Amino acid sequence: MVVEIGPFLQDFTIIMIVASVMAMVSYKLKQPMVIGYIIAGMIIGPFTPPFSLIRNFDVLNLFAEIGVILLLFVVGMEFPIEKLRKIGKRAFVIASSEALGTFTIGFLVSQALNYSLSNSLFLALAISVTSTVIVMRILEELAMIKEEASVIILGVAVIEDIIIISMLAILQSVSSSGQLSGIELVTSVGTVLAFIGGALFIGSKAVPRFVNIIGKTNQHDVLIVAILGVAFGLSFIAFEIGISVATGAFFAGVLIAESKAHSVTRVLTTPIKDMFGAVFFVSVGALMDITQLPLFIVPAIILILVSIGAKFFTVYLAARSQGYKTQTAFRAAFGLSSSGGELALVVAKGGTDVGATSSFVLPMVGAMTIITTFITPYLIKMGWKFADYASTPDRRFSIRLWRRKK
Repeated sequence: MVVEIGPFLQDFTIIMIVASVMAMVSYKLKQPMVIGYIIAGMIIGPFTPPFSLIRNFDVLNLFAEIGVILLLFVVGMEFPIEKLRKIGKRAFVIASSEALGTFTIGFLVSQALNYSLSNSLFLALAISVTSTVIVMRILEELAMIKEEASVIILGVAVIEDIIIISMLAILQSVSSSGQLSGIELVTSVGTVLAFIGGALFIGSKAVPRFVNIIGKTNQHDVLIVAILGVAFGLSFIAFEIGISVATGAFFAGVLIAESKAHSVTRVLTTPIKDMFGAVFFVSVGALMDITQLPLFIVPAIILILVSIGAKFFTVYLAARSQGYKTQTAFRAAFGLSSSGGELALVVAKGGTDVGATSSFVLPMVGAMTIITTFITPYLIKMGWKFADYASTPDRRFSIRLWRRKK
């Protein structure tokens, strides 16, 4: 691929200017930046009349892939191995119930909507995602971050991210091979588990020590080069064995988080992640064919409702089965019931990258992400009020008394 510097600079300038303008609009409207970036991509993309503002989409896609790696790398840095161990059995049970339950229900509904097997699998996985960043930011704004339910939400979201990333790696591996036989599925699952196990077992002994040695030099430029080398190195290994680069990047972040210099590395990598992450969301918006909106908006709304309902009931029932009280279970259920966010877009683009999904899947997930991102704050606010209302002793007594009279 030969890239001329003039058109490249023009494309990159347009991306950054339009993205910054739309990000500012989102900020003024008190909406997450991701919405502004997606809309910016729609504006400059080839599917928005009268013409595309971008000349070379190969460059845009290249930056988007780098954005995925850096985005998942920084997410992984939030979850050191020790933190994962402390989350506990109860959060694991809730996360597994939510992710697998929503995935199963989403797949069945997608099949009922007459979508192909591959489209149904990736759509089901996309609606199984809960945006950790968006939910935790909302809880912080509402001063609810220290509540018991918030701790549960964070723990469940961490485990859910790992489950979703692992399932994406499996789906991409199976889709790339073009087969869905039992042997191929077992091989794909084994490959993913072997990669994760090897990365955590071998990597935890080598990577933190390597980063600590570099960190002792107090040379930030050397440190940033070293940790980016780890991130792209594990991503490359993941790519070579046929699984998602996002998986390699995520676990690279987990390993870096084990080092003593992890707090410094997070500060150093965040600006780079923000830039390439913005390009990733812009690229998703640019690839969204909004002319297909009338074709998928009704199924998208159906899947949003299915996702919210499936997540709510699976989380509530699992939380109650683990001994949490009614109020806490309700709060956790409402907090985790909205789907979408950056990882849902990673899933949708992952299906597009391996040619496993139809052209409508990415814009459909993009539209669902915009809708769910917008309604999440209201869902949490009203849901927590309902949890307080439903768990009040006097209220429960009144409800039981009313039922007896009937």
